[in-house]
Amino acid sequence: MLEAQHEIHEAGHGESKWLDLMNAIGEIIENTSRENANIGNSPSAKMLQIASSASREYYLDRVIPDDIACAHRNGDIHIHDLDYYGKTLTCVHIPLGRLLAEGFDTGHGYVRPPKRPASAAALAAIIIQSCQNDMHGGQSFAHFDTDMGPYMEGFDEDEAYQGMEAFIYNLNTMHSRAGAQVPFSTVNIGCDTSAGGRRVTRLLLEAYERGLGRGETPVFPNIIFRVKSGVNMNPKDPNYDLFKLACRVCARRMNPTFSFMDSSFNAPYGDEVAYMGCRTRVMANRRGQETSVGRGNLSFTTINLPRLALMAGGNVDRFFRLLDTKLELVYRQLLHRFDIQSRLKVRDMPFLMGQKIYIDSYGLGENDEIGPAIANGTLSVGFIGLAETLTVLCGAHHGENEEAEQLGREIVSFMRRQIDGFAEESNLNFTLLATPAEGLSGRFVAIDRERFGTVRNVTDREYYTNSFHLPVRYPTTISRKLVVEGAFHGLTNAGHISYVELSSPPIENGEAVESIVKAMARADMGYGGINFPIDECRKCGHAGVIESSCPSCGSGDISRIRRITGYLAPLDRFNDAKKRELEERVPHGN
Repeated sequence: MLEAQHEIHEAGHGESKWLDLMNAIGEIIENTSRENANIGNSPSAKMLQIASSASREYYLDRVIPDDIACAHRNGDIHIHDLDYYGKTLTCVHIPLGRLLAEGFDTGHGYVRPPKRPASAAALAAIIIQSCQNDMHGGQSFAHFDTDMGPYMEGFDEDEAYQGMEAFIYNLNTMHSRAGAQVPFSTVNIGCDTSAGGRRVTRLLLEAYERGLGRGETPVFPNIIFRVKSGVNMNPKDPNYDLFKLACRVCARRMNPTFSFMDSSFNAPYGDEVAYMGCRTRVMANRRGQETSVGRGNLSFTTINLPRLALMAGGNVDRFFRLLDTKLELVYRQLLHRFDIQSRLKVRDMPFLMGQKIYIDSYGLGENDEIGPAIANGTLSVGFIGLAETLTVLCGAHHGENEEAEQLGREIVSFMRRQIDGFAEESNLNFTLLATPAEGLSGRFVAIDRERFGTVRNVTDREYYTNSFHLPVRYPTTISRKLVVEGAFHGLTNAGHISYVELSSPPIENGEAVESIVKAMARADMGYGGINFPIDECRKCGHAGVIESSCPSCGSGDISRIRRITGYLAPLDRFNDAKKRELEERVPHGN
């Protein structure tokens, strides 16, 4: 009798999940999910989303341990890119210089080394595209200026410029993720002082400033300009003119963002630290060479911090006990996923592993497991909603009083210590991430509102605040925001970013951008960006802050570009939670 009841219960449970999946597919067919603002509404995008929905259910039902799957379903944690759980890795910094010098094979024949700027730029785009087809996350060139420099010397200015312009065009038009998305591409530049390297940086920035065919703002690549004293930060530095150019381009296009090689946690590595546009940072390595090149994040999972504070009833000691338990659970989950990833074979990622892009993949045959190589990657524990957490525990967030600010640092320091312990215990590169929450920002709060009700300044909005950021609606000065958030950059060794919000593009005011960037450096930040609205008339090209119609030609066909979780995207592709967050953003004062 009991067995029959159990079978009936299981059948009902299975039918319910089947109906949920069918409903999700129906919604996708109607309109593609906005979990990611880089996804369009094409047939291939819908197919990718349908496959993703089915894949997520498979892993939760058949692969992931029950207690971990339950923690994900109920909103204690969020396993990012769950649909790719056992298929591939997240991201990588590609060794572009080696691939261009040696040539490579995409599976349909050998591509010989280039000899001219345009050929090198085209192959760089193809390399990103080929690598993206093997992975679900971002693709980066850690030293784009250095790697491309040798192919830029000895040719006239126009030919070299055309190469950089074509590179940008390609990265905005190649829909390489199952035909649904352009690659998540990032290039790091700024510290190469050679003639070729300087030319790459200058022409890339000039082409980006010019924009696409009608002057539109490119959304890719993410350009990250490395800032370093003695190289480009001060008037007497050899690349100071390039830093000034980067500030000028940023004042119009929001890109580049800026990374800081002299910060206390980056300085030990010289100018080697590379970031990705989504904020990922990969550097220290327990298992091999300490470098960004040839390495990346393997996977990451985020803890719902406000949930723990609400469960603790505002009791700080109980909160830390709950946090410790949740950290242990995520540790187990990441080890579980790493074990599955390690058993993938070279043939499962033919370009990434077959072309020896990942560090220590040399010597592996196509039927060999990739574990020895990916031990060099990072496994990251992320967090969201520090501001809301502190509001529950202290009655205020870390921008509002010193007690909350101190407790915020204690919470993130506690997580970092525990995660460093996980790294020691496992001899793997466990790191702490300031999560880039896009679809997640609305998911957690919706679940928590249903469970805990509407809590003022906690669950009463459509989103939780990203990682350690001050709430976007909180009025504060630039300097205050940078000081408060800067304290968390060194603790979050898997990646971090802070933004300054402006009410309009500071066009023709590169000096203002330069002063903000230098203030970020003084705040000991690793990575920072400047946000402002970019509105462009599709009919006449007028750019500025446009209300409902173009002030020049009257057209209502307006492109609105905003930054979301580290990269640029059209506003109409934002999900509802991110749209609400955007509406509440307030500019930061001088």
